[in-house]
Amino acid sequence: MGYWDVPEGTGCVEKTWITTKLGTALGLVGSAYHIVAFQPDSALAAVQSATSRTVTMATMGAIFGMATCLTAQAREAPDEPLNYFIGGCTSGIFLGARSKYLFWQRGVTHCTSYVCFV
Repeated sequence: MGYWDVPEGTGCVEKTWITTKLGTALGLVGSAYHIVAFQPDSALAAVQSATSRTVTMATMGAIFGMATCLTAQAREAPDEPLNYFIGGCTSGIFLGARSKYLFWQRGVTHCTSYVCFV
């Protein structure tokens, strides 16, 4: 069963599982391209890099899926694009917290403040 087969605002666990699998797949593909483009010094460094990137993408997928579904349930407006915006900002908060760069943290702060006042 696919993501769009389940009505919006229902089946949060199933939708989260689907977005987690998609995030994992994208993380694996991105890690493979990164390892090929920027060859690490050792096999252990390659495995650590691939694991870190894949887990990050899988976590972002899970956070996006759960936040989007729970927002649709809480707002009782399952078909509004704002639910996906909130899910994207929520997963962006994780990326900003994981990142060491101030640029990401500023973007996450602006996104979060926008959502709070909408």
